[in-house]
Amino acid sequence: MRFLKGHGTENDFVILPDPDAELDLSAALVAKICDRRAGLGADGVLRVVRTKRSHEVAGQASRAEWFMDYRNADGSVAEMCGNGVRVFARYLIDAGLADPAEFAIATRGGLRPVRVEPNGDITVAMGKPVVEGESVATVGGCEYPGLRVNVGNPHLACAIGDPVVQLDLTHQPGFDIGVFPGGVNIELFNPVGVSRAVMRVFERGSGETRSCGTGAVATAVAAAALSGDTTGTWTVEVLGGTLTVILEADMSYLSGPAVIVASGELMLAE
Repeated sequence: MRFLKGHGTENDFVILPDPDAELDLSAALVAKICDRRAGLGADGVLRVVRTKRSHEVAGQASRAEWFMDYRNADGSVAEMCGNGVRVFARYLIDAGLADPAEFAIATRGGLRPVRVEPNGDITVAMGKPVVEGESVATVGGCEYPGLRVNVGNPHLACAIGDPVVQLDLTHQPGFDIGVFPGGVNIELFNPVGVSRAVMRVFERGSGETRSCGTGAVATAVAAAALSGDTTGTWTVEVLGGTLTVILEADMSYLSGPAVIVASGELMLAE
């Protein structure tokens, strides 16, 4: 099984080219691949499939040639991954499978147009984030209220008074299962200065990660709501680097670096 390894602000992924959807990619196999000791190690798997070969997103085939079949590190299926889309785009461009000027990628969360910036960063049009109300996350016995933001997948973005570096995210933060029956990505952030936030994230199915693209968008939405200005450009600092989020009235954009670091042959089997 051929693979590549890439990351976007240290949110890392194993890329599996499978244009004709021939791989039997079970949850158990994905979990083995993502195991950081017994496998390659990653926050998730990006399977590269021709859209017309996937029954899940066949309706997007007329506008996107490639489907990003994204799986979390535990093997569960996810709707979207912002950093994953950018790494997926980098693979397509480097492999000569897409025009670097601008193209669209099919995902379970809908079409995601991408483009390469002059500095090499990749920008993704993430759609319009939807604020769905409020809820509470619990970390280390402390409750943090936050905004429920849908970015193609569910998020709970909480501004906290405590420094994010002091948080213990080795365990799943508490959340209202009645509000999020399918789980939720939880962002805990501090606004720092004008249009800037420092964020940590616990992703459902993966645990704490060094970065989360959709989480950066959700954080920017929540931070903007606190500032009273819901549009503009936000810088979101994550453990693995810096992402830029642009919020417009009916669209959001995520921009940052995406690199491929390795390729090879995978020997794992179930």
